[in-house]
Amino acid sequence: MEFLVSKGDYIKYFKRSILLVLVCVIVLVCTDQDYYSLLGVSKEASSREIRQAFKKLALKLHPDKNQNDPNAHENFLKINRAYEVLKDEDLRKKYDKYGEKGLEDQQQGGRYESWHFYRYDFGIYDDDPEIITLDRGEFDAAVNSGELWFVNFYSPRCSHCHDLAPTVCTTSKLTLSSSVLQPVKYYGDRSKESLKNFATQYVTSRVTELWAGNFVNAIETSFASGVGWLITFCAERGDCLSYQTRIKLAGMLEGLVNVGWMDCGTQGELCDNLDVSSSTTAYFPPGATINNKEKGGVLFLNSLDAREIYQEVMQHLPDFEIIPAASLEDRLAHHRWLLFFQFGEGDKSNVQEFKKLKFLLKDEHIQVGKFDCLSSPTICNKLYIYQPCLAVFKGKGTGDYEIHHGKKILYDVVAFAKESVNSHVITLGPQNFPDKEKEPWLVDFFAPWCPPCRALLPELRKASKHLYGQLKFGTLDCTVHEGLCNMHNIRAYPTTVVFNQSDVHEYEGHHSAEQILEFIEDLRNPSVVSLTPETFVELVERRKREEIWMVDFYAPWCGPCQALMPEWKKMARMLNGLMSVGSVDCQKYYSFCHQESVRGYPEIRLFPQKSNTAPQYYSYNGWHRDSYSLRGWALGYLPQVSVDLTPQSFTEKVLNGKDHWVIDFYAPWCGPCQNFAPEFEILARAVKGKVKAGKVDCQAYGHTCQTADIRAYPTVKFYPYQGTKKNILGEYIDSRDAKGITDILNEKLEALQNKGKRKKSRNKVRT
Repeated sequence: MEFLVSKGDYIKYFKRSILLVLVCVIVLVCTDQDYYSLLGVSKEASSREIRQAFKKLALKLHPDKNQNDPNAHENFLKINRAYEVLKDEDLRKKYDKYGEKGLEDQQQGGRYESWHFYRYDFGIYDDDPEIITLDRGEFDAAVNSGELWFVNFYSPRCSHCHDLAPTVCTTSKLTLSSSVLQPVKYYGDRSKESLKNFATQYVTSRVTELWAGNFVNAIETSFASGVGWLITFCAERGDCLSYQTRIKLAGMLEGLVNVGWMDCGTQGELCDNLDVSSSTTAYFPPGATINNKEKGGVLFLNSLDAREIYQEVMQHLPDFEIIPAASLEDRLAHHRWLLFFQFGEGDKSNVQEFKKLKFLLKDEHIQVGKFDCLSSPTICNKLYIYQPCLAVFKGKGTGDYEIHHGKKILYDVVAFAKESVNSHVITLGPQNFPDKEKEPWLVDFFAPWCPPCRALLPELRKASKHLYGQLKFGTLDCTVHEGLCNMHNIRAYPTTVVFNQSDVHEYEGHHSAEQILEFIEDLRNPSVVSLTPETFVELVERRKREEIWMVDFYAPWCGPCQALMPEWKKMARMLNGLMSVGSVDCQKYYSFCHQESVRGYPEIRLFPQKSNTAPQYYSYNGWHRDSYSLRGWALGYLPQVSVDLTPQSFTEKVLNGKDHWVIDFYAPWCGPCQNFAPEFEILARAVKGKVKAGKVDCQAYGHTCQTADIRAYPTVKFYPYQGTKKNILGEYIDSRDAKGITDILNEKLEALQNKGKRKKSRNKVRT
């Protein structure tokens, strides 16, 4: 919590020059970069690089290895805190923007493991180049890329995971190109052979057996299809590729090259004509000439390793088409394109793996090509492209495109292309930046080197699809358009802003589409009332007797206040209809806050229903300021709507009564029961007038709960009235969420109503 300065100091502070304030802010940002320097990584470091750097320091600085150093514990806590913050996208964003002040509610890094844990259990796959450790964003991109992924979900503390690690490191090379609609879980033996067999069975690509009758036709038709053949010839002499290796190659080359094999024992004449005397593998490109193999470009391969064969074949596949400058605009206006921008023919920015893109993107009708910026610098300058990159054009010319800023690896590029063509996010620059537009815009100011920025981009694409026609989305690269970012006072990345004519709103929430959509909804229908001294008196102090208010007293410059704001708005939406939520800007209304005895920021107060015994307000002193913790605290001050039942009233009102009842069976000492109690009160309000709500204390009335077959606390049961005495066992409801239970009860009531209508209808027919 931050303490107030005196009123005189406050006025003096705000009379300082703007230049001095800017200098102070810049210095603060610079000196707040300790976490990166502590770990010895750059601000653009990936999660894997951060993890590797921390592990290296942990093994060196751990107190277990520095028992004679009195500062060892304190030094290790520093690097542990740095790692816990930088590994988390949301915390990293807050740290980059506000420094440690933005993390005062977060206490990560106070505990650490033994040296043995960091040596043997931590980051067990980081040093293996064949294994990709996926974070939550990369996982979605990988499994939706169209490739077949064999994923090991593990925990560093799991001993079985460590036993499996060497096997996974061997079988990881089974990352095959294929498509599986639903994930399939492996339950078998954890041996290398079993894992390989399991993965291989899901490769849908096939290996064709060739003989004299279909071989010539296959080679000749490859010219028309544009797809060559990789053929293994199995003879008596030499080693032939195994069945498993052939299947693996078929998966790796799916859509690019057909894979087949020939038994020279039965097709001896054909093998002799091809000069094949021992087992070998050959690549026949489209249009290959069988009679003159050298002229036809047939490539004979001597390796038995699937990876080596794959790499050599990929090198011989044709590169992407280079689009001429004269036809670029026309072609981009009629088709979706993924374009690689290069600077000269010597540009080696492309990788062989990208040749799979045409096949992986064909279902999205995305064409793949290249454009040389040296052939027309004007076009690339207009698109703000000054270095090799790739971009998606959405079929509307050069005006609707998005530059890729993620990892230049196949699955990330595929995910980007698929997301981008189906979303409504465009790349902005000075020419198309929204300026006094009538339509609202969401603009993300970012830097490509910033990992939280890259993590936010896919979420923006998801959100844009939900808000199409209501809000336009654009991204602005501040490393390219520094002047435009400075004009809008951008001091940290990412900074996401909604421009609605003269109104400007900065997004402070988490990196998720759901949170962005909630933010936009809150702009349309504000959940928090901005209070002035006058409206505070009118709405809060003079509130109606049954009204409840929650008020946040804050200062815009206060880091914890800034971190609280999105949580406060989320809490307000969750409390909608139960109580009112407001906020007071204590920088703007300093005298009023001082008058209200506000001593620090943020100050959260709940003003309960008026009564002769209730205090004027309650202050929140909890450690956690997330929306759920605040909501739980607030709900505790709602007056009870449900009815406390005794064995007698339970029998009379519930079992023998003519009303529908929902009952909470609980025990006072039960923690989950205490957490559920506010939810049950929300439920009682939601179903009021349709279903009565009651509570039974199973500690006080154990016999009643035993008779009702209550085996755990809390237990919720529904007792519907259907014209006769109700069964004491009732109907069990498997939910602890007020909205979920409300939906279940409404469905049951509708079913009862329909049942009653059918019964009446049958009675009419009989009469």
